[in-house]
Amino acid sequence: MKRLLALLIALAVHLLTLAFFVLGGWLVLAHLDSLVGWLFGAVSLAIGWALRPRLAGLPADAEVLDRASAPELHGVAGRVADRVGVRRPEKVAVRDLAAETRYDRVGLRRTPVLAVGLPLWLALPPRQRVALLARAYAAAPTGRELVVEGALGTLETWRDALLGAEPLQVREEAQAKIAASSLGAMDHPGTTYEAAGFVGRMLGRVLGGPVLLVRYALTRLAAADESRILARRRALALRAAPERDLADLNAMAAGGYLAPMQAAALRGESVAAIREGALDRSRLADDGVLVTPPGCDLLGMPDSERVDQELSAHYRRAIGGFGLIS
Repeated sequence: MKRLLALLIALAVHLLTLAFFVLGGWLVLAHLDSLVGWLFGAVSLAIGWALRPRLAGLPADAEVLDRASAPELHGVAGRVADRVGVRRPEKVAVRDLAAETRYDRVGLRRTPVLAVGLPLWLALPPRQRVALLARAYAAAPTGRELVVEGALGTLETWRDALLGAEPLQVREEAQAKIAASSLGAMDHPGTTYEAAGFVGRMLGRVLGGPVLLVRYALTRLAAADESRILARRRALALRAAPERDLADLNAMAAGGYLAPMQAAALRGESVAAIREGALDRSRLADDGVLVTPPGCDLLGMPDSERVDQELSAHYRRAIGGFGLIS
């Protein structure tokens, strides 16, 4: 019931945004010879544009690798996607300084894109690399989740527009200086500005009340569904990676993997030496015993090494910036 109610509220928010576009288009097209119609139509279209749901996009620091330059990386990305049950990524990209690996559907065409964070990827053995990809694929939101997330973003824009506006600090400082240098309290031009600002803030609070109520209700309903979403993601990830590999991945991603690689980079070690040191740390338990075989059916050790060869130039560039990661 809560999921249905959240979906209905989110759809109502999106319909309101659509209504601004429809109203703006009608005002312009039905009053082509009217300046007032064009003015109000443009305002309505501008409001609709500001409230539109934001589509996911490729991160600015991501570099897309075509299949010819990285066939092994594309291959393992596709195999894990098939096992999890999501669309294979049409584009695979790498990010030098971002540890997170993300799978998104970007643009109007909803193109599936995988962006691999190189710092964590470099430190992982093959089994955890598969777990990393499985977790990224499993985190892709469903259509209903996208609708709710988009509505929350729209409501946040409403809140900022209606309640987030404050008097400009520069304008207030200038007004204070004018007042201080004037002979009388009425000699400076701040009265109209202050009155208009006060009226605008009061109007924003009156209109912002319903927006805050809807935002609060939708946020609570979405939070109530969080446990089900996490369970769904975990079940999807387990299709490609066992529980132990996911747990090991979470332990490594929580921290501790980066500092030894940063120290090795400062010592001037090669990419191969940094990679070998990371593998040695992941293979052995604290007592020096081999934990698990590094490879698995979706990515064996030879295939993982070929992926490293494809990414060697990107590794060298990324390692140069490891000191910037905190």
